[in-house]
Parts: sequence; C-alpha cells; structure tokens
Amino acid sequence: MKNTTPKSLATVKSVDLDRYMGRWHVIAYTPNFFEDGKVATSDNYVKHADGTMAADYVFRRKNFEAPEKTWHGKAWVTNTQTNAEWKVRLFWPFTSDYLILELDADYRWAVVASNGGKLVWVLAREHTLPDSVYTDLLKRIDARGLDSSRLARVPQPGS
Repeated sequence: MKNTTPKSLATVKSVDLDRYMGRWHVIAYTPNFFEDGKVATSDNYVKHADGTMAADYVFRRKNFEAPEKTWHGKAWVTNTQTNAEWKVRLFWPFTSDYLILELDADYRWAVVASNGGKLVWVLAREHTLPDSVYTDLLKRIDARGLDSSRLARVPQPGS
C-alpha cells in the first residue's frame, strides 16, 4: 500500500444523510476476509430517530442463485459538522471507521475508506457504473495516495 497521509483520507465537505440513506451496491472493494467470495453485495442504510443508523450488508455466497443473506449492523455519525465520518459495527464489539472520501453531487456513487485507508470501497446506487466513471474514481483514489490496483470488482446482476 502507498503512504497514507491525513490528506488522503480527507472526507467530503458535507453529506446529506437523508439522501445518503438507502441501498448502495458494492462495485469494488479491497479484498478482505469478510467479503471474499460474495456476490451481489450491497450496503443498506436506514436512519433511526435516535440518530443511529441501521447498516445492513446484503450478499449472496459465490453465485447469484445462492440465497440472499443479511448481516445486520449499526452505524453512527462521528463528525456531525460534515456527516462524512461514521463508525460502523457489523459484529459486536468491533467497530470500524467509515469515511466518505468521494460523493457524486447526485448521490449516484461514493468512495468510502476504513482502517486508515487500507480498505476502500466503490459504491453505486445501480448495480454497475459506466466504465468512464469507474476509471475516473480509480484515478481519484490513486491521487489520494491510496492503491486502486488492489480493488476487486464485485459480480453484480447485469454486470
């Protein structure tokens, strides 16, 4: 991995949580034990009245015909000035950072990082991204000093 500086993990200036809520398909991710071998993955966020969020990870194992499974998690904003820095817990008591590094003005795609930039995800509202958009996002990731070459594409329906 390339050198990660605080600038490489600078988040977007502002996130409208209401617009961010909903389903985000995982287009690409830094391979890790929890996500390897999964297809048709998505993150689903729902805001609760107390300010926390449901953070559910939905997936199928190995192929699209496998039954859909969901890991139910919880998230909360740690920087209320921007709403771009969160903590997420999928398995108690473990939490991870959730830093929104890049976000489309129309909330069609996002780039998120965790673990000091060692883990990066490309998310989208649709199952796929146009190649030109995906290539641009990889360039943005590299410009931050993070390593886009480590990302693996997630098989999604229609991709």
